[in-house]
Formats: sequence, C-alpha cells, structure tokens
Amino acid sequence: MNILSDTFGIHETALNARSKQLELLAANLANSDTPHFKARAIDFKQVLGQVQQDALKTTDTRHFPLGQDEGSADGVKYRVPFNAGVDGNTVEMNVEQAQYGKAATDYRATLMFIENRASTIKRALRGE
Repeated sequence: MNILSDTFGIHETALNARSKQLELLAANLANSDTPHFKARAIDFKQVLGQVQQDALKTTDTRHFPLGQDEGSADGVKYRVPFNAGVDGNTVEMNVEQAQYGKAATDYRATLMFIENRASTIKRALRGE
C-alpha cells in the first residue's frame, strides 16, 4: 500500500502532466525559428482519462496497468496551427505564450492543492 498515492490520488499524475506540458511549451517557444519544427502539446483530458480508466479496470493497486496504444500513451500531440509558417514551422508565438501562461497557472493551482492536502494531513497527525 502506497500511502502517498492514496493520499494525493490523481493529483500526482496531474502535476507530472502539467510539468511535461510546461516543458513542451518551452521547447515550442525555443524552436519558434527552427524550420519544419512541429509544435506539440499534451492532451490533459486524455492523460487523466487514461489514469481513471486504468483505475477502473484494476482491482488492486499492485496490478499492472493495462496496455495502451503507442501513440497516445503520454498524451503528446502535434498542435494544429492557425497560420503555418512558410518554412513549415507550426509554432505561433502568441498562442504558445498564452498557453504557457495558462499552463503555469494550472501547475501552481495543482501544486497548491497538494500543499493544502499535505498541510491538512500534518495538522491531523499533530492532533489539531
């Protein structure tokens, strides 16, 4: 029995997915001038949906998760641009910057939830 996974539940996976999203968006921004670079992002709903679906299919946390199809295992997908560059680059700076700001806010919100949950557990252990 893993006390941490039972305590934080899906929020650990959410934090990891949000972190990966920030990494992908930063890579997109860094490669905005690279010819033929394809912008990528994470389908957050798909990642969490897969975790919930796996949880429903297993009867014990020690069971191995069921296999996933190779293309969607981590939820990373190529972004469809509104206006592709003439050099084949699909990074749109204004879209990527807006998505990065939203992803950073979502990351902080998830982290705050985990911190509040840990604080509640600490108070319960102290008997407050």
